[in-house]
Amino acid sequence: MVQQRPPRTLGPGHDTFWEGCAADELRLPRCTACGELAWPVVDACRHCGSEGFAWERLSGTATLVSWCSFVKDYYGGMMPVPFDTIVVELAEGPLFLSNPRGFAAAEAPYGTPLKVAFIDCEDRFGRFRLPVFERA
Repeated sequence: MVQQRPPRTLGPGHDTFWEGCAADELRLPRCTACGELAWPVVDACRHCGSEGFAWERLSGTATLVSWCSFVKDYYGGMMPVPFDTIVVELAEGPLFLSNPRGFAAAEAPYGTPLKVAFIDCEDRFGRFRLPVFERA
């Protein structure tokens, strides 16, 4: 079933991220000068200022860092409330904001091992695959 979602951010860099998701791959840009992963998408590396990036497929493994349960309807009924949002630390280092799949965030302790999964979604720009995280 396709889930309705708020509009994604599209444009340079973001489109490359969504192309990876369409292939069920979690990809992030890595600075070609210093090797640091850059997330969210930026024009220049926050560590060294370089503007060169190469997109890299990540492992998709992560640990739960934090969560929040939204009880207010911020999206005009598009997402049923309450809904959970989680912050995970990817095995490669960056923090990533997502949603849990198959578990309630309040039931998962800090440090719970997770893995990426992709769900079918749609926004005003069309269909897309959204990365979410489930228990590893």
